[in-house]
Amino acid sequence: MGDHSSQQPLTPSLTAEPPPIERRGLGLVFRALRHRNFRLFCFGQGISLSGTWMQSVAQTWLIYRLTRSEFLMGLAYFCLQIPVFALGPLGGLAADRRSRRRIVILCQTLSMVQALALAALTLSGRVEVWHVLALALALGVINAFDMPARQSFLLEMTAKEDLLNAISLNSSIFNAARIVGPAAAGLLVHRLGEGSCFLINSLSFAPVIWSLLAMRLPSFQRSVEESAWNHLLDGFRFAYHTLHIRYLLLQLAAATLAGVPALILMPFFADDILGQGSRGLGILLASMGVGALIGTLVLAGRATTRGLVNVVLLGSFGLGVTLILLAASRRFYLSLLIMLALGFSFLRHRASTNTLIQSLIPDEFRGRIMSLYTMTVVGLGPFGSLLTGVVAQRFGPPVTVAAGGVFCLLSTLLFRARLEAFRESARGAARG
Repeated sequence: MGDHSSQQPLTPSLTAEPPPIERRGLGLVFRALRHRNFRLFCFGQGISLSGTWMQSVAQTWLIYRLTRSEFLMGLAYFCLQIPVFALGPLGGLAADRRSRRRIVILCQTLSMVQALALAALTLSGRVEVWHVLALALALGVINAFDMPARQSFLLEMTAKEDLLNAISLNSSIFNAARIVGPAAAGLLVHRLGEGSCFLINSLSFAPVIWSLLAMRLPSFQRSVEESAWNHLLDGFRFAYHTLHIRYLLLQLAAATLAGVPALILMPFFADDILGQGSRGLGILLASMGVGALIGTLVLAGRATTRGLVNVVLLGSFGLGVTLILLAASRRFYLSLLIMLALGFSFLRHRASTNTLIQSLIPDEFRGRIMSLYTMTVVGLGPFGSLLTGVVAQRFGPPVTVAAGGVFCLLSTLLFRARLEAFRESARGAARG
């Protein structure tokens, strides 16, 4: 599969998938699964993401057990996410100039190696905090290239009319894994230690690599005449000058920063505030996953993107409210219900924003714009992580999480005030 063999861009219609058909009920919710390539992708992702969530929870608990330091927990997230912010544009550039499937296969293989190294260090009893930080940094570099390519690759596995459904189902798989992975990690960490979770995660990459290799795709054909530097700058210019894309990314950035404290400080809520230990941590995160799964499945049942901007607004408002309620709760079962609502709001907001962005951009910009999306969703996390560590060390976890909720509500009001300008920009793009 040559990388620059033709002037013709890749089009999803070449994948010889069945034509669109009228579907209702569950057929509407799962309609993107009629594409063979997407079915393979979902199978591999379901297994791999469960392992990824196991590693995430186990790594958080490992840092907590070794240090009991809010700052070092924030630093671990910083190391994992800062490469996505720093290198994300290069990942998007690669996704618009090279085979997205090849990029994802390479990144998944390297992620397997990273998990194996972490497992070996932990199971041998030699793991130190700097090992965890260094390997988190390595995984962040991998993710900087994997995430834009994987997001852009969705359209190649399905079709334009199924994009909303494919994004929603992909988010549903992510959140189903959020249920299984943390719950399993909570039990395994308690019984066997963190190393067992890292080992299982390394093995979980095999199915997704196999599913990518088994896909039937047309020969990759994309030719870009301009230099890589100009191509990169064109992506930034498009995002900045396209008002509706800029507004969506800014509002997403605010929601991301608002949610960071709750995710980072969850071990303190589970253990110090609610007294439930690692098992409670897994259950709380699983509850968030249940809420997110419900939210994204409801979103998958939408036939069109009409009215999706209202879903973005409601999701952001719900996130702000639930963060404030979580900070105030001192009862475990009440916190479980709040985490359910938090997950529902958080992932509906993120999935609907993803869908709107992908629906409103030309395919030639897809990789670069989705790199900005991943920079916003993941790359801003490091700054939120460090800020969370500093604020929480001085004012405590509840105040820090509540402050995130207030910030989210303020950003929602600002986006609502600019809604008419957003809609006019989107209409102008559609007419153009």
